[in-house]
Amino acid sequence: MNLLQYTPTDRIKALARRLEGREDISVLFVCLGNICRSPAADAIMRQKIAEKPGCHITTVDSAGIGSWHVGDLPDARMRVHGNRRDLDINHVCRQVRRSDFSNFDLIIGMDHTNIRDLRKLAATLDEEAKVYGMAEFFTPGSRFDCVPDPYYGGDQGFENVLDLLEEATENLADTL
Repeated sequence: MNLLQYTPTDRIKALARRLEGREDISVLFVCLGNICRSPAADAIMRQKIAEKPGCHITTVDSAGIGSWHVGDLPDARMRVHGNRRDLDINHVCRQVRRSDFSNFDLIIGMDHTNIRDLRKLAATLDEEAKVYGMAEFFTPGSRFDCVPDPYYGGDQGFENVLDLLEEATENLADTL
């Protein structure tokens, strides 16, 4: 992964300007059920924060669009793959709440459907402006335009998601 090639888009540059000078930035990662992608992004971001003294991201959480897994631990396969990378993916799954739009500076959906659903939940244009796609933090030239859901795939799907999230969270931390 060559992070030196990461060049933020105008939208990401505007985000950085909007949050410039903030000492405490809060980020919410969102996927469909909060059992694979978003809790993995949460764990990876926490790891990045620990590795980057002075990082202004201080609050990280994850949630799901749906309520199917509320109160559960993330998918066991994601926890196993994360554990191999020294990630502690032990989040208790929850659903997105209206208050999340007040409590978080940045709400990041993993795929196009998550982003669409988050925008529908936003009550104001300011709330909608907080919604971004994780792919916006991919290094240009990525063959992916979202973080694919690994739920119905095999081991390689989980590894691919972790690779994509590693890259995107690194770029996110560097941007903010």
